[in-house]
Amino acid sequence: MAILGNLLKKGIRLREMMEQEYTSPFDLQKKELKELLMAASQTEFGKHYNFNDILSAFRKGPREFYYHYRENVPIHTYNKIFNEWWKLSLAGHKNICWPGRVKYFALSSGTSEASSKHIPVTKDMTRAIQKTSVRQILTLSKYDLPADFFTCGILMLGGSTHLHKRGNYFEGDLSGIQAAKLPFWFQHFYKPGKKIAKTRNWDTKLEEITRKAADWNIGIIVGVPAWLQILLEKIIEYYKVDNIHQVWPNLRVYVHGGVSFDPYRKGFEKLLGRPIHYIETYLASEGFIAFQAYPNRKSMRLVLNNGIFYEFVPFVEENFDSQGEIKPDAKTLLIDEVEEGKEYALLLSTCAGAWRYLIGDVIKFTSLEESEIVITGRTKHFLSLCGEHLSVENMNKAIELVSADLNVAVPEFTVAGVPHGSLFAHHWYVGSEKPVDAKIFRERLDARLKELNDDYAVERSAALKEVFVEILPVHVFYDYMKAKGKIGGQNKFPRVMKALQLEDWRNYLHHTALDFSSVYPKS
Repeated sequence: MAILGNLLKKGIRLREMMEQEYTSPFDLQKKELKELLMAASQTEFGKHYNFNDILSAFRKGPREFYYHYRENVPIHTYNKIFNEWWKLSLAGHKNICWPGRVKYFALSSGTSEASSKHIPVTKDMTRAIQKTSVRQILTLSKYDLPADFFTCGILMLGGSTHLHKRGNYFEGDLSGIQAAKLPFWFQHFYKPGKKIAKTRNWDTKLEEITRKAADWNIGIIVGVPAWLQILLEKIIEYYKVDNIHQVWPNLRVYVHGGVSFDPYRKGFEKLLGRPIHYIETYLASEGFIAFQAYPNRKSMRLVLNNGIFYEFVPFVEENFDSQGEIKPDAKTLLIDEVEEGKEYALLLSTCAGAWRYLIGDVIKFTSLEESEIVITGRTKHFLSLCGEHLSVENMNKAIELVSADLNVAVPEFTVAGVPHGSLFAHHWYVGSEKPVDAKIFRERLDARLKELNDDYAVERSAALKEVFVEILPVHVFYDYMKAKGKIGGQNKFPRVMKALQLEDWRNYLHHTALDFSSVYPKS
């Protein structure tokens, strides 16, 4: 039981886990917000929004603290909090939204204004993520695992730990920032080790891991499904074996997150020699939000007492516009006011200096008693089969740029994510008023999207293997909407087609029996 023994010997306690087990979610969250406000009361943000006044309300009625907090502090999107506050931290100023100077920023997919968002990662947030990671490891005691499993290594496939220095700060993937700050007791178990983890080139990193794989006794693998699937395929091919268990016989657990694992499951399991346990996590650039606490559940337990205070915004028209933008007067709820089965957008206040911050994810509670959730989507329409996180904003900007490049009007388009072999492709249907070469359009579109979105660029060399473009006359889009009784008014052609809607659209194109290939060639 080496890893569990090390956790306990090094003074890691179960106190936080027990506290969440035996304290009401409301009481945990009330205490969490109070501690966050006290810590940040003398920051520029805390003084501007009068945190001391909010703190005084904790001595009044049971909910007065929240009324004051909600009235004093506005909801923040990324653009709002970055332009008003975080950019000062990025410039090297200290005590802006959290005490001290922020030395690390995690890069996360951004809007068309910038290729990436810069999310502050403070020392307190790093410690909070480590503590939650320990809590997740300790839940393995609930699984039917042999004692020698806990002596095995843990392969964490993430971004490079070689961070980029930008003047006063370092930037990089959150996984890279965290891996570079692993506690000493964990380094014995951590693979691929510091040297390989620093490798910047993705293909080189996979090759180095593949060559070393047979030297490691791996029991747990951690990472995004698409990347891990590619790695396992490389290892199996390199060692000329039938499955990964012939290289790692003690592999029993896969910890995944970031995207839904369901599309990967069938292909992933073909790489295994026997069944393993799948454990889902919700680790965002803004913090470690939730993890699967029990075997054989698809839900995750919110972490309520480790540096994050949550608010829940009902994901309905009253609170969000048609573009997924939150309205200034959006209704917000505390954790004791939510209902099972309803969708909520998350607002976070954290020990990294996020305050009433709209993270963009939409969740649904599956158990109020256990504070368990599932992620159901995003506030804005987007496409992410394998971590490309392609937003409608990215799509619109790319189409606009390509239209200008080729001097062609494209008033309508839609895109679908589709299987392509064992991986994925995007299929674009583009409406043009005049003929355009689909091959040229595809090349320009692909290039523009890579410029606009870092994650898309990465996945185009990984799991997103192909892009298809089909050029159609614009009237086809409108004829389809008319056939569905959705012409005029507020009706808009969907920018992303999924599931039954995609099937219906394809059937419509097939049954109209129109042949545009001679005029509008396909890529």
